[in-house]
Amino acid sequence: MPSTAVPTTSPTTSVVPPPRPVDAAAVARTRELDSAHVFHSWSAQKLISPMVVTGAEGSWVYDAEGRPLLDFSSQLVFTNIGHGHPKVVAAIGEQAAKLATVAPQHAVDVRGEAARLITSHLPGSRLNKVFFTTGGAEANENAVRAARQHTGRRKVLARYRSYHGNTQTAIHLTGDPRRWANDSGAEGIVHFFGPYLYRSVFHSSTEAEECRRALEHLEQVITLEGPSTIAALVLESVPGTAGIMVPPPGYLAGVREITRRHGIVLILDEVMAGFGRTGTWFGYDVHGDGERIDPDIVTIAKGVNSGYVPLGGVVLSDEVAATFDERAFPGGLTYSGHPLACAASVATLRAMEDEGVVEHARHLGEDIIGPALRDIAARHAVVGEVRGTGVFWAVELVKSRETREPVVPAGATGAANAPMAAFTKACLSRGLLPFVNGNRTHVVPPCTVSDDEARWGLEQLDAALGEVFSA
Repeated sequence: MPSTAVPTTSPTTSVVPPPRPVDAAAVARTRELDSAHVFHSWSAQKLISPMVVTGAEGSWVYDAEGRPLLDFSSQLVFTNIGHGHPKVVAAIGEQAAKLATVAPQHAVDVRGEAARLITSHLPGSRLNKVFFTTGGAEANENAVRAARQHTGRRKVLARYRSYHGNTQTAIHLTGDPRRWANDSGAEGIVHFFGPYLYRSVFHSSTEAEECRRALEHLEQVITLEGPSTIAALVLESVPGTAGIMVPPPGYLAGVREITRRHGIVLILDEVMAGFGRTGTWFGYDVHGDGERIDPDIVTIAKGVNSGYVPLGGVVLSDEVAATFDERAFPGGLTYSGHPLACAASVATLRAMEDEGVVEHARHLGEDIIGPALRDIAARHAVVGEVRGTGVFWAVELVKSRETREPVVPAGATGAANAPMAAFTKACLSRGLLPFVNGNRTHVVPPCTVSDDEARWGLEQLDAALGEVFSA
């Protein structure tokens, strides 16, 4: 059960906070400056109209009219402890007054404590050193660099339907269409298929069958590529943006056995799945076998401090770290282990410990979100599948349950994306900020969202589906 420190509301009390006053002139100026000077990611600049956010608190953000929107996106799935947590805000201010910034070559108390807290929650005893970055892409970039140096090999395996970041190596690792425009084929990346029973490429009918066939496929790819040429295998413990496909029991352990047998470094990307999102501290422990999986490197970001100040990291096993005991690691970042980011991390992780946030996330998945989504799926023919764990869920929308054809094609824009655009609009009109990607909506609120807030948000999602996709 969740800790009493996690916010709750009475069923008889409206969960929606009142609107906030806004300065219309300031909002207009924000729009003007954004349009004139801000270049947005993954976007055709003239075809977007970004929503102005005027504030945020807890599980809510406020739009240009001061209207509250329940954040079912956690922004980009990183505000795990919600917006404006007072302990984290205070920690950032206190650190700024004490030591606002410092070069990474110096030792700083808050950096060491952040690293200690991070490693203390990782299953097993081998992961003890953290190389800090400013985000997940840099973490994956440097993880691969460390693995190549450690093994003396070049090739890296990564799965289709994945996202690992937008730096040179990380975007090549990525297995979704965002890679295409950036893929020069020069980074030594080989992609393979992971388990995804709903759209199985292995023609499986059960999770156990999908797991076995996916592992057989991986073994074959390694054999054909040449085990002695492969430095690392990079895998999201639970693929996030690509669809929140929780791996079947035994899959990650099977990958660990294969990589260990061939001397391949196993890098688990926990950037999105880590720090409570799956109802466990880390996604690779979702089936309770994290110590058995025992990765060589774990990459982190997002929930490590709920995104309050940019922070990521590469957590190295003792064996990989020892490679650099007497030779220099060939990499570094100006803001590695920035004091303000580390202070935010320390405060975030302590708050998560004290307030039972991970336990609450598990409860939400088992008792609130999972049951409600399964009920929604039973009543809406457009829902092909719901899947997930903790506060990490995907709702897959299809034209037909028989054919499983997505309601919009991959990469759809303009008229082709009209159904999902209408769904997004219907959610917003009801006070819900969704996370929509392709033909899916992801249910990924903060891990601290209250039971009643989650129920209310799911009711709005239900109503939006009915409005847009009713027969």
